[in-house]
Amino acid sequence: MDMNVPKKKLSLKEKYSHMTRGLDWEPSYQSKDDVYPYAKYEGIKIHDWDKWEDPFRLTMDAYWKYQAEKERKLYAIIDAYAQNNGHLSVTDARYINTVKLFLTGVSPLEYMAHRGFAHVGRQLPGAGPRVACLMQSIDEIRHAQTQVHSLSNYNKYYNGLHDFRHMHDRVWYLSVPKSFFDDAITAGPFEFMVAIGFSFEYVLTNLLFVPFVSGAAYNGDMSAMTFGFSAQSDEARHMTLGLEVIKFMLEQDPDNLPIVQRWIDKWAWRGTRVLTLVAMMMDYMLPKRIMSWKEAWEVYFEENGGALFKDLARYGITMPKCIEDITKEKEHLSHQAWATFYNYGAAAAFHTWTPDEDEMNWLSEKYPDSFDKYYRPRLEYWRDEAAKGNRFYNKTLPMLCQVCQIPMLFTEPDDPTKICYRETQYKDDKYHFCSDHCKAIFEHEPEKYIQSWLPVHQIYQGNCFPEGTDPTAEGFDPLAAVLAYYHMNFGRDNLDFEGSEDQKNFDAWRGVATSND
Repeated sequence: MDMNVPKKKLSLKEKYSHMTRGLDWEPSYQSKDDVYPYAKYEGIKIHDWDKWEDPFRLTMDAYWKYQAEKERKLYAIIDAYAQNNGHLSVTDARYINTVKLFLTGVSPLEYMAHRGFAHVGRQLPGAGPRVACLMQSIDEIRHAQTQVHSLSNYNKYYNGLHDFRHMHDRVWYLSVPKSFFDDAITAGPFEFMVAIGFSFEYVLTNLLFVPFVSGAAYNGDMSAMTFGFSAQSDEARHMTLGLEVIKFMLEQDPDNLPIVQRWIDKWAWRGTRVLTLVAMMMDYMLPKRIMSWKEAWEVYFEENGGALFKDLARYGITMPKCIEDITKEKEHLSHQAWATFYNYGAAAAFHTWTPDEDEMNWLSEKYPDSFDKYYRPRLEYWRDEAAKGNRFYNKTLPMLCQVCQIPMLFTEPDDPTKICYRETQYKDDKYHFCSDHCKAIFEHEPEKYIQSWLPVHQIYQGNCFPEGTDPTAEGFDPLAAVLAYYHMNFGRDNLDFEGSEDQKNFDAWRGVATSND
């Protein structure tokens, strides 16, 4: 008599192998070099792609199940937050400017990461990392969508959130994060993995998402907090992918070491330059602060990152050369960035202000060696002048660094009273840099960075006015024309927080919501 014998259930490892390596094939009528044209031109040598192992061994069927469950929970909270006027539960309307900066500066990067990992997944000959990159690509577009959906509720009530995609490609300060990803996705697949998968996702991501998500929760923004937590399980896989690819390259061939080290040096610096916006947000834009930028850097890089690089030392990897200068900058970074935005508040899509006395005392406590000496007198002077009706807005445009595209606001590492300024000649043109590290990056790849689209240069060349603008017309106002090109509404999206429409509306709406009338 025939007996029904239950089929043996595949183990997780066997199932993963069938759904990754088992789907791979060897090309028959095309060479591998033609199928994967970017796999060798960076000089990275890979001898056995099957040596790469995914610690998560996640298959696509399980991936969809986990992500669908997270989506259900996320959107239930987003809907509840919107229906209950959650925007009125935040500490005060100043916090909403943090949301504006995040939506315009960070969320578009999630979509760029989606495109980057899709491209890299196509270019890697190994089936294992190819599947992992595909999943990360899907993760990244999901993150962009959940962030836009979570934060779109604020657009119903507050200014500056109405056209973030248009602004991302044009606005001067948004060229900083945009140029970071433009640089990464125009690199080869291995450099992209070091830039985004390792340097940003593994080394620096906690300095972006932990302060923002924690700050959102601490200031009553349950919507932003929820999308942050929804992404955390994804981030664990992303960090592991980046680290595994680094180790895989280093184990495959000793000739890969100097190439990988140079990339780590470059992208650690480029990443921390982008995080200047986060430093400013933590120290100045959160009404209720969780920690200072200095403390975050010490915890998430000096302690955690230090342990990471000790582990990588067995492969020959050393701490990035720029870290000594970044460690010195932690005393000054946020103050110098906020001073710049306060000066150029007429050309930004969010409001700025001077901190009150309690906030200055908090900054004094967190920065005892620098704040009172260098920055409190400046802020107090601006506060007093604004009280007299002399709120200052700088109408000139600053020189930008050719590489990181940040205005030349940073000071010398050992002298916070002197602007750090570097320059070099290339093909009879002079190029300007904010640091020795940006200058070194340029000199290694000058043909790449001479193509940089620098907003200030473009404005002075007349390329940032709406179509049909006549700069020679009588009474022409260049700032008004640039803001129209940016799709910014003068007097609503910009200028000082005190007296702004956002402030007035928030106070009136919360007054109605909390009154007994």
